[in-house]
Amino acid sequence: MAAEMVLSHRVPHKVLSEADLEEVAQRKPPAKRGYLRKTRCSASTAKSLLFRFLPFLHWLPRYPVKDWLLGDIASGFSVGIMHLPQGLAYALLAGLPPVTGLYSSFYPVFLYFFFGTSRHNSVEVLVLTLDSLPTPCLSPGPFAVISVMIGSLTDSLMPSEKFLESVNINGTNITMVNEEQRDAARVELVATITILTGIFQVALGLLQFGFVVTYLSDPLVRGYTTAASVHVLVSQLKNVFGVSLNEHSGPLSLFVTFIEICQKLPGTNVGTLVTAIIAMVAIFIVKELNHKFAAKLPMPIPIELVTIIISTGISYGVNLNAKFGISVVGNIPSGLKPPVVPNVSYFGQVAGNAFAIAVVGYAICISLGKIFALKHGYKVDSNQELIALGLCNFLGGFFQCFAISCSMSRSLVQESTGGNSQVAGVIASLVILVTILKIGELFRDLPKAILAAIIIVNLKGMFKQFNDLCVLWKSNRVDLMVWIVTFVATLMLNLDIGLGASVVFGLLTVIFRTQLPHYSILGRIADTDVYRDVAEYQMAQEVPGVKIFCSSSTLYFANVELYAEALKKKSGINVDRLIEKKKKALKKLKKQQKKAEKEKAKRQKVLPHCRRPLWTPSLPQHAEDRVNGPGVAVIELSRAEDSAPPEPTLRTLGLPQPGFHAIILDFSPVNFVDTVSIKILKNIFRDFHEIEVDVFIASCPVPVLAQLEQGNFFSSAITKHCFFPSVHDAVIHISRERHQALVSTQPRC
Repeated sequence: MAAEMVLSHRVPHKVLSEADLEEVAQRKPPAKRGYLRKTRCSASTAKSLLFRFLPFLHWLPRYPVKDWLLGDIASGFSVGIMHLPQGLAYALLAGLPPVTGLYSSFYPVFLYFFFGTSRHNSVEVLVLTLDSLPTPCLSPGPFAVISVMIGSLTDSLMPSEKFLESVNINGTNITMVNEEQRDAARVELVATITILTGIFQVALGLLQFGFVVTYLSDPLVRGYTTAASVHVLVSQLKNVFGVSLNEHSGPLSLFVTFIEICQKLPGTNVGTLVTAIIAMVAIFIVKELNHKFAAKLPMPIPIELVTIIISTGISYGVNLNAKFGISVVGNIPSGLKPPVVPNVSYFGQVAGNAFAIAVVGYAICISLGKIFALKHGYKVDSNQELIALGLCNFLGGFFQCFAISCSMSRSLVQESTGGNSQVAGVIASLVILVTILKIGELFRDLPKAILAAIIIVNLKGMFKQFNDLCVLWKSNRVDLMVWIVTFVATLMLNLDIGLGASVVFGLLTVIFRTQLPHYSILGRIADTDVYRDVAEYQMAQEVPGVKIFCSSSTLYFANVELYAEALKKKSGINVDRLIEKKKKALKKLKKQQKKAEKEKAKRQKVLPHCRRPLWTPSLPQHAEDRVNGPGVAVIELSRAEDSAPPEPTLRTLGLPQPGFHAIILDFSPVNFVDTVSIKILKNIFRDFHEIEVDVFIASCPVPVLAQLEQGNFFSSAITKHCFFPSVHDAVIHISRERHQALVSTQPRC
């Protein structure tokens, strides 16, 4: 009574169960979801599809020439001169001839103009460096993940040992690697991988599967790219020290390579080491100055291009290769090559790797696209970006390109130097085209140590991601575990297997967190309709006779049994034990009743001529003891033989009663249920009904209610009258029903 008065301090409102609410609000029948949309063939539909797959048709006719053209030209030139050194460097990282890096800097950039939706993304070879993270405040630099993934594939499938041949030099047979055959075989392999990567990306985009990158969480991506930067660093140490190494692939190959480098340090080429150190120091200093004076400089100083030009001139003039044994890039053919059909026999070997490249490349591209779209107020179509990236890879593979994505460094330079659209990308591609046709062959004397220096210096920012460990330790230990496991798995299992293992582990953490949610008993905050955990809020008081149970997770097959166990534990009573006692008591009572019936039959045989009375008077206690035996309690039968005996209760059976008469399950966190959870929920209703406790469900979302209907959850025993729109409505309903029951049982004067 007191609880009812407290709950009714406000103006009374009508309490509706879900069954009442459906009738009053006239709930519509659940709509059937059509996964295949019906499209009518018409001119407007064709135009819409054309504009969707070729976005430049939409924005190019509206291009403000006077306002944007000069900025796009300046920006395109700035980005173009960045492509040259980075394209050469990351072709080396991928284990390919340098000219393939120039091809990969030309074709994809030009194709992205037609298919891309982001105006600022600069498409380029995926090379993992400092400034490739999907954050807007990083220093310029490329991204190396996919280049090193491709490099690991070329080392494992096309190792140099497969191209050894004997050469007679001055009468002596020497075993050497036929680099021309090896490079041709690797280019064919990588072109096939790139085409297959493009096929995966286009297929995923057409099927609206752009959401797949959501399974790559930020800690996973940062841990993965940090580990990939370690792979990049170790792979370039041979070019820094000027030593030759065997090619290793597979799990633990990183450590085997590092051990071999340490063993061969006594054979270091001093000229190569000095060249690399001087280049790294110069590039590092100028990059720091670019960062410090970014606001004052019209464009960043192209130190990488300057270093390449100067070092090539010195190498050519002094003849570093002949005098000091410093390895150089070698011949760079000029001109474009005709398209080549891929070798489809490789598809089965590289399908898994191609899919990994497709997902990682798209994850970087869409992250950068969304950053610039948010900053400049335009929209990026994630599925169209996936299609655009896939077409760039698919078509580029026919022209000996390797996998590409969007570069943070060039995108930032394109934006900061006045770039407003992909017209800047076309200008950049023209700069690379001129280089391929006329200038590229001049860099044949470029030392490989210079390219290694460019790669290593650009890894600086990636290693700064180790600071994530301190941040995640303070903010989220689960994300810290994901970061560490991803980092270690990628180092030990290599980039492809490491990525798969990391994604699986990341998904497992989600499953484990749903299996270990926070369970709580809710209480009401005084003078409000708000209910909070009584263990966390001092002013939250439990409603007398009512337990309100809440879980912080949804319900499905992996955690619903834990949910049921936690509910029984939080209720403060051993439900299963009480049900077991009740069954034993009922079994004992049934035996007693049978025994009493037998004794009654015997008495009727002894007095066969007596008229059978309508009711049997109660015997004296000493007479009952003679009939039933001492100490045996028998429930008195109804006086009318044709009426059913009363239902045994916990009280009549002499069993302890729960300290509450109703339980409310707060379903506000639940967003779906499956067949297993529906079965367990039925068991919860059944078990608590056995111990005379009513179960109610509150705040159940309508989609979950529809799933319960489809799963045949409702019956004569469980109806929608047990469901309420809010916890407070359920509490008021229970209090009113309890009050009415107490009033009806009170004796009237």
